[in-house]
Parts: sequence; C-alpha cells; structure tokens
Amino acid sequence: MIDIKKIVEETDVVKQGLLKRMDEDKLDLNGIIALYKKRKQIQTQYDNKRGEQNGFNEQMSKVEKGSDEFKKLIADLKAKSEEVKALEVELKNAEAELKAKMEVLPNIPEEDVVAGGKENNEVIKMVGEKPTFDFPIKDHVELGKNLGMFDFETASKISGTNFAMYRGMGARLEWALVNFFISEHNKSGYEMVIPPNLVIEQSAYAAGQLPKFKEDVYWVQDGLCLIPTAETVLTNIYRDNLLEEKDLPKKFFAYTPCYRREAGTYRASEKGLIRVHQFNKVEMYQFTAEDKSKEAFEELVAKAEDLVKKLGLHYRVVKLAAGDCSAGAARTYDIEVYMPAMDTYYEVSSVSNVTDYQARRGNMKYKPTDGSKPKYMHTLNGSGLATSRLMVALVEAYQQKDGSIIVPEVLRPFMGVDKIEI
Repeated sequence: MIDIKKIVEETDVVKQGLLKRMDEDKLDLNGIIALYKKRKQIQTQYDNKRGEQNGFNEQMSKVEKGSDEFKKLIADLKAKSEEVKALEVELKNAEAELKAKMEVLPNIPEEDVVAGGKENNEVIKMVGEKPTFDFPIKDHVELGKNLGMFDFETASKISGTNFAMYRGMGARLEWALVNFFISEHNKSGYEMVIPPNLVIEQSAYAAGQLPKFKEDVYWVQDGLCLIPTAETVLTNIYRDNLLEEKDLPKKFFAYTPCYRREAGTYRASEKGLIRVHQFNKVEMYQFTAEDKSKEAFEELVAKAEDLVKKLGLHYRVVKLAAGDCSAGAARTYDIEVYMPAMDTYYEVSSVSNVTDYQARRGNMKYKPTDGSKPKYMHTLNGSGLATSRLMVALVEAYQQKDGSIIVPEVLRPFMGVDKIEI
C-alpha cells in the first residue's frame, strides 16, 4: 500500500509514477485525497464530540445524584452519546471507503523503471551460449514420455488439465533440483523455513494477493487459500511486529509447492511443464531497513543467477517495464532460461523490490538506531528457483542423440547417476 501522505503531499510525483503502469482513466488520486480529507474531518468531529462526552461525565461526578442538574446532564449525555455513535459509524464508513481505494493501487515504480507492458521489457544481460545439436532435437514432453519421467496423461485423469506427475527419474531429478537449491541457500546463511501451504485472508492481503487477485488463487474451506508462492507466507513472518534496525536484514528461504489457477488461455506451444497449476519452488526473502533494499535486491539477483550458472544453462536477465511488474513491485528483474525445442526463453526466477508496500499492508516496522520514530521495513522476494520450467530447459539442453539425458554435475550427488536413460 502506498503512503497516503505521499499521495497528498507529492500528488504529481505519485501520479507520474503510477501512470507508468496504469491507464489514466483508472487512476483517481484526487478522489482519494478528497476521501482522506473527509475522513480527517470526521475524525476531528468525532474527537471533539468524545471530548464533550467526557466533559459531561466529569460534570456529573461533581453534582448531586437525582438533582435536576444531574437529570439534565444525563439527558445531555445521552444526546451526546448518540452523536458520538453516529460519527463513529461515519468514520468507519469513510475509513472503509478510503481503504478500498488505496488497497488496489499498485506500488510506485522506481524512477528508472520504464513505462508500459511486456513490449518495453529490456534484456540487460545474456549469459552463456545457446546449446547446439548435430541431431534433430525432441521437446521435454517427448523426452519425458520416452524416459518415463513425466506422466501428463495420468495427472490429467486424476486432477484435470495442466497438472503434472513426475515419475521415476523425473521425480528424482525434480527432487535433486530442490535439494541442490536448499543446499546452496544454507551455505549463504539464509534461514530455512518449511511453512504452511494454507493461509488466512489477512496473510494473503498483507502479501498483496487480495483483494485484486482473489480469483487467481485456490480457495478452500474455513477462509483459507492455497499459497501461490512462499512469498505469501514469508511476508507475514513479521506482520504486526516492531524490530530493531540492528537486527535487520532478516533473510529467509522456503521450499513449497505453489498453486495457481493461471486464468486465461495458453498458446499451443505452452504444453507440458510450461504452465501448470501446481509446481515446486524455493523462494528467497529479505526484510531490510529502507536504505538497504537496493543492495539486497542486487544480492538476490546474483544468487538466482548463480544457481542457473551452476546448472550450466544459457539464460538472460530482463528488466521489467512497470506494467509487467507485479502490483507490489517497485522493480523486478526476471531470469529467463533458454528452451531449445521452442527456441525461446521462459522465466525461472523473478526478483522484486517491494519497498514498503507490503510492510504498510502488514504493519511491519523497525526502530532506527538513531532513535527516530519507527519506519516501515522494505521487503524483497526472489525465486531461487522455480523447478517446472527449469526441468524443461535441463531435459532439452542436456539431451543426447540416443535419447538419454546427461545430469548436470552439481545435481549428481543428489541423483546418484550421471545420465538418465532407458
């Protein structure tokens, strides 16, 4: 959530930032400012009436019970109480109206983030070379079927479309990836978390999934939803907490399955593991002081890149335009790996600096070391990494002429083999 004071005091700056990612006809900052002033006015009236109400109580303590003056004070107090109750209702309504307008605003993009959508994304780095083959290559679906690694047919029979079942060496390769990521993150001093896969609405709200993206998550009974990412859980570790600046940054990583409805249509080429409703991911997360988030962002990008490099895959880093960033992100870099059979790139990691957007929604603050008033933390997240598309890249990039697949060296200790073959 954006700071309302920034909207009021720096309206033009906020407007220009938000117009990088929103249509002007959907942005009504003047309406928000009017609601803010209305709520402030009602709050003043309410405080004044409460003061008058307390004054009557004080006067009553000084007059004789049962006297005419006492009876008059009771009548006046009753009337004043009704006024206070009416203003209390007005205040709650005004606050709800303002909140409804504020909570759907996306974060303000950082100054150097360009306007527009995917068409304005910028490739800022290319690493490695595209793999070359001296034989006709197969896609991951055919390779996986031939080697008994992926069973989409059975998964579809059990769960419906866009689900995957990993079997045999496919399951072992998937688990090797997860264990490799966990091992690497443990080496770098991040605290490992195995979180719940279900969260309450308040947690989804703090992370920014609600209310705007309510239809994109799976809802179950008792007001719980399945997490679309471990970010949802990790964001809430310090919800309603006040930390000391000296204790920041806090660095976490978590392995979870992720569940996404992925509403919309798929391209014909996006088959197999490219877009699925359930996939595995290791997520990195940091809570920082406000002046340390840029440094933390670079660290997360470097960590994600390092994992892809160690897997020996060709990839690129893409700086997203404002309209392609998630609602809470002020800056996002995607790491995209090359898929040989499709001759294209797909995201396996998205690293975002969310600044104080989630912290305001979740009331997460820290006490500065200089003794000044508490400030909102900055939060950052990054995939480290998501496995489903990595499996596509690995299987296709390491395929051999005889239909076997070479296991990347870093995964062999977790696999126990150096080649997957019939």
